Amino acid sequence: MNDDLDIAIKRFTEIRRELGFTQAEFANLLGVSNTTADIERGRTKLSGTVVAQLLKQFNINPLWLFGDSTHRHLSPVNDSVLPKVVTVDSSDNENMVLVNAKAAAGYPQNIQDTSWYRQLPAFDIPLPEFRNATYRGFQVDGDSMMPNLRTGEWVLAKAVESLQDVNPNKIYVVVLYDAVLVKKIEKSPDPREISLISINENYPPYRVKTDQVQELWQVGSKLTFGVDATSENGLLRQLQESMEELKSQIRRVNN
Repeated sequence: MNDDLDIAIKRFTEIRRELGFTQAEFANLLGVSNTTADIERGRTKLSGTVVAQLLKQFNINPLWLFGDSTHRHLSPVNDSVLPKVVTVDSSDNENMVLVNAKAAAGYPQNIQDTSWYRQLPAFDIPLPEFRNATYRGFQVDGDSMMPNLRTGEWVLAKAVESLQDVNPNKIYVVVLYDAVLVKKIEKSPDPREISLISINENYPPYRVKTDQVQELWQVGSKLTFGVDATSENGLLRQLQESMEELKSQIRRVNN
């Protein structure tokens, strides 16, 4: 086995494992008969068709695959991060898909699979704020965006066309090749990188390559549950009442 082919096989296997597919599942995605076992053992040639499918479905750089580049993913001709799939209702009107925390784990790998989206709930919000754009709902998982967003809450986010449109004062749902994250975004001096920022200061910022971003959604609103009287307004009222009581006590003492 020559060195170039050996590298390609190792990297092919690495891609499959990191994406979480079995050999049979990966074969089905790439149009290979039965499983990818023979490819991974070097018994079957890594065909041009398979390489093309890796590029088409996962943006895998063919030069990286064969050891001639350090860039695993190709930078797109443009930097579009628009949604790969849009769903419509029975009247052919675009609707809003809801991606819960469990579904988000498989979202990056199924981002172009139209059948996968059918398992997710979808609905329409008849408000003008949700017209003339593509929206998607994502469930917050974790406390990295506390206190603005809490785990279990839902954010409703609008599709962003380009990374050039990023506003540092907004919150975004960032769909990478291996994760779905809710973060603020800062542009880097290096146009090939961005920094993902948490509101919770316990989580340090970190950089990702722009070619790792599959989709980008700007958060505009959220759905929250379990609101009670001790929320922000309730606490403010309690504080005002305490201040009035304190003033009354001071007046009584002075009199």
